[in-house]
Amino acid sequence: MNLVPNAQANMASNNQGGVLYVVATPIGNLGDLSERAIQVLHQADIVACEDTRHTHRLLQHLGLRKVTLSVHDHNERDRIEQIAKHLSEGRNIALVSDAGTPLISDPGYPLVNALRAMGHNVVPIPGPSALITALSAAGLPTDRFLFEGFLPHKSSGRRERLEPLINETATLVFYESKHRILDTLQLMVDAFGSEREACVARELTKTFETYYHGTLQSILQQLNVDNDQTKGEFVVMVAGNPNPVTGSSYDTEKLFKLLLVELPPKKAAAVIAELTGENKKELYQKALEMQGKV
Repeated sequence: MNLVPNAQANMASNNQGGVLYVVATPIGNLGDLSERAIQVLHQADIVACEDTRHTHRLLQHLGLRKVTLSVHDHNERDRIEQIAKHLSEGRNIALVSDAGTPLISDPGYPLVNALRAMGHNVVPIPGPSALITALSAAGLPTDRFLFEGFLPHKSSGRRERLEPLINETATLVFYESKHRILDTLQLMVDAFGSEREACVARELTKTFETYYHGTLQSILQQLNVDNDQTKGEFVVMVAGNPNPVTGSSYDTEKLFKLLLVELPPKKAAAVIAELTGENKKELYQKALEMQGKV
């Protein structure tokens, strides 16, 4: 298949104005940049990027000098009108993130959503994605998976995000940084159990690419052995629950009557959630109703 002519055809296909190309770039290995992506970057009038310094290095590698425009989490909505004006005036724009596919845990959603609503042409240029790359070699089921992206920064927020996933049967996929990887794995052990099968991918496509296979507890132990193993960027994949709790055999009302004598509503709800797998917030609401506080 000849991809370059397709890219050229796409550039010429929109007579109403310019095109926004959503261009996937390498997650580590520059050899993963597709011929079609290279062609689009060559022909683009403007490159909208997460970090102009980072993207300049990629463009320099390709021997390109381009007008760049920063589009990141803090200014993306403010850039919509400016980019729409460029497109209306017939300029083609390539949207890239620092690595991988834009919008996948990277900036771009508000921009693409707004431009589509305005009627502008948005064309994807597929390529590397850490999510798909990691899953393809993890050895975990991929017929169904749930991408959760980055968990919250605080441990309490991460714990709250993990709790509703305890009974999920699809493979779970998370992104994580070197600063939180050990803490996050420990929280996963606490939430999903130490024996839940998992795989952690580190530094994908780079020199020190590493896959860790085993139970959550064994992977946590592997990473704890050597500080160097906690450096880099991580994709954490957790097998779905093989024995999900589909219904509770517990009488939650009876449990509440027993526990609320000794415990405050929030604590009682947390204990019952741990026993039954039910949603802690819903149980807390039920506890307040039983005490006549709502």
